[in-house]
Amino acid sequence: MSNLLREINPTENLDKNVFDLISNSWMLITAGDSKKLNTMTASWGCFGSLWGKFITMCFIRPERYTFKFVESNDFYTLSFYNDKYRDVLKYCGTHSGRDVDKIRNTNLTAVFDEKAPYFKESSLVFICKKIYSDYMYKKNFTNEEIQSNICNAWYRDSDSADFHKFYIGEIVKVLSR
Repeated sequence: MSNLLREINPTENLDKNVFDLISNSWMLITAGDSKKLNTMTASWGCFGSLWGKFITMCFIRPERYTFKFVESNDFYTLSFYNDKYRDVLKYCGTHSGRDVDKIRNTNLTAVFDEKAPYFKESSLVFICKKIYSDYMYKKNFTNEEIQSNICNAWYRDSDSADFHKFYIGEIVKVLSR
């Protein structure tokens, strides 16, 4: 297996199950620049086609440190790793970049595309340009039973204060090992 990431056409060369990638393998959402960046582990996300573009969706709570990096940059990356990086993903999901240097502590190597940061250790990277974002709201659930079940399971605050913000990003480049 090559140690280099190469650009691929996702409609021709992506041989991964995106459901497995997101929910079981997890990913790092990363944003920032060469001076300051942050990353977080996520197991929620979407891939698809919207407005004539191939897109991703990621979900971030406003209290997460990565939130401000995604908010203040036009691009973000979603990166995936092989199993040997599972402890790195756990660490990045349980520690805040406000308190620790996650990149140094996990020995990840930041790489800067012309648009967004990712890590050399990735096996698959989606570089995305933000094209839409909005908050999730309790009132927008389709019925009270679904609303109650989801809100009770995933959110502390019943008035939507800690609900995720979602970002739709156009996939501008895909890199694969």
